[in-house]
Amino acid sequence: MPVPQCDFALIGGSSTLNIDLPESLGLDYVQVADQDLVYSTPWGLSPAFKELIIKGEYGNIRVLTCRMHGWRKGVSRADASRQVFWVLRAAGVKKVVAEGGVGAINHLLRTRDLLIPDDYMDFSMRKDVGLDDRHLLVMRDAICPAMRETLYQAAEKDWPERVFERGVYVNTDGRHFESPAEVNFYKMGGGDVVGQSICPEVYLAREIGACYAGLYLVVNYAEGIVVPWRHEELADIYYNEGIAMGRILLRFLGQLSPEQKCTCPGLRKETLLKPIYSE
Repeated sequence: MPVPQCDFALIGGSSTLNIDLPESLGLDYVQVADQDLVYSTPWGLSPAFKELIIKGEYGNIRVLTCRMHGWRKGVSRADASRQVFWVLRAAGVKKVVAEGGVGAINHLLRTRDLLIPDDYMDFSMRKDVGLDDRHLLVMRDAICPAMRETLYQAAEKDWPERVFERGVYVNTDGRHFESPAEVNFYKMGGGDVVGQSICPEVYLAREIGACYAGLYLVVNYAEGIVVPWRHEELADIYYNEGIAMGRILLRFLGQLSPEQKCTCPGLRKETLLKPIYSE
C-alpha cells in the first residue's frame, strides 16, 4: 500500500488523546479520506495513520495524522518517532504540527495556558535518533517562525485562556515526572515548560526538510513550582480540553500554504563527514 502524498502532518499528543480527531469535532470542512493506514518501515510497523482532507484557504489540502506521537507498548520512543517520520518523508510532508501537555517551569505560567515554543533544550537520551546520516542539521530557528506566527493567531482567536507565542521547551525522557532538583536546574537554564515529545521530532522534521511547530497545553506545575500538582486537575484538563485543542489545530492547518517561504529548508545541509569505513 503506497503512502499517500500529503503536504501537511499533525502529530497528536496527550491533549487530544481522549477524542477521535477529527470525528469528535463535527467540522464540515474536514473529512477523513482514509484511515487505519499502517506501513512497514525499517524500524517496524508504523502507528495507524488517518488521511484527512481539509477545505483550506489555499484549496483542499491533505493531512496525515497519527495519535500520541506514535508511542505504543513494546516500541521504544526512538523507534516510534523514526516510524512516524519515515512515513512523513515518504508522503512528501512539508509542514508538521504537534501538540501535547506540558508542565510549567516558569512560575508566571498557569494551568490551561497555551504555549508555542520558539526554542528547546534536550535532556533526553535520544539525541542520535535519525533516518540516515546524509545531513548536517542546523538547529537555528528549529521551530518554524512562520508556522509559529500563524499558529499563535489561530490559538489566540479561539482559546479562552492565555496564549504565549514564545518560550523554551525542556525535553526529558519520562515516563516519570521530573524531580524538584531537576526542575530547578532547568529553570536556572531558562526553561519555561517541560515535556517528553518535542525531541527527537524537531530533529527528524529538519532531516526530512519539513517545517515544524507545536502547540502545548500547560496541564500542571512542574515539581517545586508554585504548588504541588493535583492528579484530579490534571485529569480534568486532559478530558475536557481536547475538543478546543483539536479545533484550533485543524483551523490552523486550513490556513497553511504548502509553500515554504521561511528559512527552514536551507538549514538542512549535506554532511561534510565521509564514511570512516568502506565496503
